[in-house]
Amino acid sequence: MKKSHIEKSHIKEKGAIGEKDMKVDYLVTADEMKEYDSNTINRIGIPGMVLMERAALAALEFILSKRKGGTALVLAGMGNNGGDGLALARLLSEAGWQVEVWLVGNPEKATGQWNAQRHILESYPVKFSSNPGRNEYTIMVDALFGVGLSGEVSGEYGQAIEKFQETEGFKLALDIPSGIDSDTGKVWGAAVRADATVTFGFRKRGLGLFPGCEYAGEVILSRIGITEQSFFGREPGTFTYTEEPERLLPDRAGDGNKGSFGKILLAAGSVNMAGAAVLAAKASCRMGAGMVKVITPEENRAVLQTAVPEVLFGTLWELAEGLEWADAVVIGPGIGKSQSSCSNLYQVLKYGKKPLVIDADGLNLIAEDKELQRLLTEQGETGRKIVLTPHVGELSRLAGMSVQKLKSSLLTAGTELAKRFHVIVTAKDARTFVCRESGPAYLNLCGNSGMATAGSGDVLAGITGTLLAQTEDAFEAASLAVYVHGRAGDKAAAQRGLRGCMAGDIADALGK
Repeated sequence: MKKSHIEKSHIKEKGAIGEKDMKVDYLVTADEMKEYDSNTINRIGIPGMVLMERAALAALEFILSKRKGGTALVLAGMGNNGGDGLALARLLSEAGWQVEVWLVGNPEKATGQWNAQRHILESYPVKFSSNPGRNEYTIMVDALFGVGLSGEVSGEYGQAIEKFQETEGFKLALDIPSGIDSDTGKVWGAAVRADATVTFGFRKRGLGLFPGCEYAGEVILSRIGITEQSFFGREPGTFTYTEEPERLLPDRAGDGNKGSFGKILLAAGSVNMAGAAVLAAKASCRMGAGMVKVITPEENRAVLQTAVPEVLFGTLWELAEGLEWADAVVIGPGIGKSQSSCSNLYQVLKYGKKPLVIDADGLNLIAEDKELQRLLTEQGETGRKIVLTPHVGELSRLAGMSVQKLKSSLLTAGTELAKRFHVIVTAKDARTFVCRESGPAYLNLCGNSGMATAGSGDVLAGITGTLLAQTEDAFEAASLAVYVHGRAGDKAAAQRGLRGCMAGDIADALGK
């Protein structure tokens, strides 16, 4: 078994001092970022003006990679994000650009660092204005708000964003596009739609969530001197994977055999409805399971053994025997909500001890049955490794919350469900969170709209079951499963197109 990779993932970071590897791609909230920024200045001792200079240098590096000169407009508010913009205006001027700074807000409320940058800028040939002086610029820099915005953008700020958007030019946001909630990705009335965003220290969670990610454009991370040393024991609440999946997945022993790589029991499908079972079984096989046994009605035998001849076939009468045989169990894809399906789920929860994935109709049965909920809680309390994989509709039924409300609080709802049943919860949506009772959650940033197709969840269930059998930690298994599923979906869409992608294409792409 391979130990946790959560402290071993790497991303590429780009900044004023070049490109290098870092260990984890954290996604931070506004409060977390403010704390780490303060720690860097007040506890580590790097002056705020130094951090501001580094931020401006990182943005300058990106701009010069696109164009060596031209006209620039810097939209600057009165906070430290605006101070970053003023520092960048000076650096652009030094590089020979024609620079105009558009100030918005009350100068009496400007921060100390902003005032210092404004004073420095007085010695440079930079034009100040209260409105864009041109209809078009080579580069347009958004330094209006930064992180921490939590209210509707209106008045002169809303008007400034509207005018900024109407003006032609490549739009670069500093840290996060103004008007986007850095925690949720929400648009607060009006927002800058950037072509690129240079974000500082750590990636902001709102840059990864919809609709914020659609406003950010290309995202470039620059550390500027704010690192994991600034945590002082308070780790961010969310992280993601970015490197190649092969570097994260469990090792395969060279002298292993089919019993070494996981025996998966898959209870799936209903009478003459074999599709979900086929997709989950194929995904499990492609994910590297040593053996897969499908428990499904006899009527599905011919379809299953034709579509996936590599799997073992078992009838519902063989479920109890299979629970002893398996290294991990998956139940739910396509099973329906019959009394027989309810009884089978009861048996899996009551008598099974192996790691378990509950998906699809299995979740719907639990949502409607207090006894199943009681059994699930009891099993979770024993420490049994259990992963629930609800999409927002299923999570809505389990949590007793509307889908609309869930979509804006998916992480909270998933975490509460994890605490309620003492399990891991894969809360699926356009952006999927993997939640646990305590500790950072995983947020998946890969995948595409082509994966919003029938059967995609069945493929994820098969992947999750296999990794649950091969990995010591259930949270890691679920997180890796979502990441691999997304990356396979991206490969499938590259081959088939977003409109032409089917769930079977995702399963096939796992082998690549």
